[in-house]
Amino acid sequence: MMTVTDSAAEETPNASAGEDGNARAYSVSELSQALKRTLEDAYGFVRVRAEVSKVTRHASGHVYLTLKDDRAAIDGVVWKGQVRSLQAQPEQGLEVIVTGRITTYPASSKYQLVVETMEHAGVGALLAQLERLKARLNAEGLFESGRKKALPRMPAVVGVITSPTGAVIRDILHRIRDRWPCRVLVWPVVVQGEQASVQVAAAIRGFNALGGDNALPRPDVLIVARGGGSIEDLWAFNDEALARTAAESAIPLVSAVGHETDTTLIDYVSDRRAPTPTAAAEMVTPVLAELKAATVELERRMLRCASRGFEDRRHRLNAAARGLPRPDDLLALKRQGFDLVSGRLGSALERNASAHERDLVRVGSRLSPQLLDRPRRLKAERVAEFGARLRPATLRRLQQASDRLQSLSQLHRSLDPDRPLARGFARVHAADGALVRSAAALKAGEEVRLVFADGAKAAVVEGEAAPPPPKPAPKPAAKPPKVAPGQGDLF
Repeated sequence: MMTVTDSAAEETPNASAGEDGNARAYSVSELSQALKRTLEDAYGFVRVRAEVSKVTRHASGHVYLTLKDDRAAIDGVVWKGQVRSLQAQPEQGLEVIVTGRITTYPASSKYQLVVETMEHAGVGALLAQLERLKARLNAEGLFESGRKKALPRMPAVVGVITSPTGAVIRDILHRIRDRWPCRVLVWPVVVQGEQASVQVAAAIRGFNALGGDNALPRPDVLIVARGGGSIEDLWAFNDEALARTAAESAIPLVSAVGHETDTTLIDYVSDRRAPTPTAAAEMVTPVLAELKAATVELERRMLRCASRGFEDRRHRLNAAARGLPRPDDLLALKRQGFDLVSGRLGSALERNASAHERDLVRVGSRLSPQLLDRPRRLKAERVAEFGARLRPATLRRLQQASDRLQSLSQLHRSLDPDRPLARGFARVHAADGALVRSAAALKAGEEVRLVFADGAKAAVVEGEAAPPPPKPAPKPAAKPPKVAPGQGDLF
């Protein structure tokens, strides 16, 4: 049903008569502008209750929609600057109450409602919207039990996301302190209003980002808690973005929003739902006294079981021992055999010694010094023969080595570079110590060193390098000596 707060104005533009008595002719633009002013003046502020349909979000940021009831429809537009400030975002099938003003769009001869505010039409509309959102998230698998994580049995750190003031945080801290003393990290947030869902989602992401180089430890389990209230008070926990953030949390999350009869969207995506914040504290922590009592009972049962096991094995050992023969019976025959063997041992040793003595006498009768002297004599003869041949051969080898050493010594003396110095020759060395082998290798003014047999002197080369000495002319062939007359020639 659509209602307006202002009645329609009945004023219409006056049609003045022309000079010929006919009505004045308006241009299309003039008529459109006149209608636009009339509508805007008569319906400058209207409040309409309707159902939203045909929502179009333009790339410019404006939102175009249609407001309808069961009998009529009117186009609407939300300008870009007003979209964020709307309490309820336009969505297909949503029942809302909008306020704005009526205007026209002259280019197409249409009128439309410029929306300035939009809010839900009532609790029924909110619940219908929530049911549609729940159906979509359920279709995506966010409510499936297979994706829910198990809570830790004995958490070391518990993270609590709630308001820092109020009875909720005090009840949780008191309950945890009584049951399981552990470290509790509180992330303060607002739990009601437009910013509640944003802050709770940021707190969940912040707890998941702890650990590593951070000074604070990462919690083992999270609790999102809030006291009871109306559906409007708890509506922030039905936010889609918050539900998706809770579903993506790597840390197990317990939802404790409202009382036991209150249900919000975060309850479906969390790993566990607690009816109250106090129940959430009991759900994530064990009772230390109960664990101690259970440990003592387990220890007592372990000791009883061990005692029964030892007693049972003792009985079984005794039963098995009754079926075994006595040790004396097992050793009697061995003892008797040992006595018989030890009694024959002395006579057996005497007989063994007598047999060895007879063998020694039999072999010793064949032994004599001549048997050992003959091999010794043969070896001495071989040594003497070898020695007679060894001396001449050794002397020949020594003579050959001496002759070779003497020839090498003569060759060494002939190749000694200092030997010609004793006959008046000298060696010429360059400034770097290299041996000068020809006059062409020296330049005028170059320093040289002359090495004689009795020492060395420094010198400087003067003048041009001496030309190489001419090759000696070949000597003429020797003439045969004159033979005195009457003397014969031997050749």
